[in-house]
Amino acid sequence: MMWALLAFASAVLLGCYDFFKKVSLKDNSVLVVLFLNTLFSTLIFLPFILLSGGGYISEGLLYVPSAGVEAHLLLMLKAVIVLSSWLCGYIGIKHLPITIVSPIQATRPVLVLLGALIILGENLNGYQWTGVLIAMLSFFLLSRSGKREGINFANNRWVCFVIMAALLGAVSALYDKYLMQTLEPMFVQSWFNLYQCILMGVIVVVMNMLSPVQRSKRFVWRWSIPLISVFLAIADFCYFSALAQEGSLIAVVSMIRRGSVVVAFAFGALMLHEKNLKSKAVDLLLILVGLFFLYLGSK
Repeated sequence: MMWALLAFASAVLLGCYDFFKKVSLKDNSVLVVLFLNTLFSTLIFLPFILLSGGGYISEGLLYVPSAGVEAHLLLMLKAVIVLSSWLCGYIGIKHLPITIVSPIQATRPVLVLLGALIILGENLNGYQWTGVLIAMLSFFLLSRSGKREGINFANNRWVCFVIMAALLGAVSALYDKYLMQTLEPMFVQSWFNLYQCILMGVIVVVMNMLSPVQRSKRFVWRWSIPLISVFLAIADFCYFSALAQEGSLIAVVSMIRRGSVVVAFAFGALMLHEKNLKSKAVDLLLILVGLFFLYLGSK
């Protein structure tokens, strides 16, 4: 069951990734932190692109195969989608407690399932509908928990950013399903990080040229900033490695990976001392139950 252990490792690492995002963004410029994240992620994978292109790596998990112009255009589109999701998510997590953000992010598999229903014409069974309904109930209860901290889900713009991040993340997941039919995971992970970095660099330069407000925003270097990229890169590597293992089940791997919200929630409780933890924990438990029903429906 090596693939299951890799999936659990990916979940733990993703939870740490969310925590380091929260710490890095405190009183900091969202655009600069996000640019540095894409830059460090690119620096992690660029050597594998160069070594593969030079023939020093010709096979294995770290090999980055070559592909045509069409494949690179597809990855540029993926970079736009993912970067938009990250930008919304970074803005949201900067201004909201991580114990609010993490459960919202955990609803992403539900959004993917609904997207598959609407866009791809897939049918949901009883278990899957049960999971969707439980997740919707948990989201409603989470909004009530948020009101105790003065966060009104109906008109809070930061909540809207987090929801938009989850929606765009679901679009990215559906797009990944299409990409994985023809492209290798390492090719996708390596090149789309590079395109993200280029795109984010252009955004930062343009915003600093056009917006005095952006130029005046404070940036503080923290060692948690490169750790965002490190933990995300290793988490994704574990995820793709798990899927590459013989006998691995994508439904199980995806459910385990969403367990990252438990790690992020624990960091919020223990390290950041956030409030109303009991009610939020119940909301989170309901979301995990909903994900379990999604898993049962996918077997």
